[in-house]
Amino acid sequence: MSDWYEVCGLNDIPLRGSRIVKTERGCVALFRTADNDVFALDDKCPHKQGPLSQGIVHDRSVTCPLHGWVFSLETGEAQGADTGKVRTMPVRVVDGSVHIQLEKTFA
Repeated sequence: MSDWYEVCGLNDIPLRGSRIVKTERGCVALFRTADNDVFALDDKCPHKQGPLSQGIVHDRSVTCPLHGWVFSLETGEAQGADTGKVRTMPVRVVDGSVHIQLEKTFA
């Protein structure tokens, strides 16, 4: 069963930046693009477990701060020659509030 959880306001996530939300399944990084689109990914790079929330947001991608791997915010797939994937979660923005969908309840 999946449920939607309100986690923050849209303006709580900086443009071309991120915010971390702690859940029972681990930390989720919320990313906001320059176009105000919001995406949710696990906050760990699959390469060396780097904090993606500290990476650089560009277009619809984020670059890991540790080794420069680039991940699609839409699919979680590594870009270029790198291989790997970060788990993504559905996101919706309702009246300026950001909601994420999780299969379990979150803390």
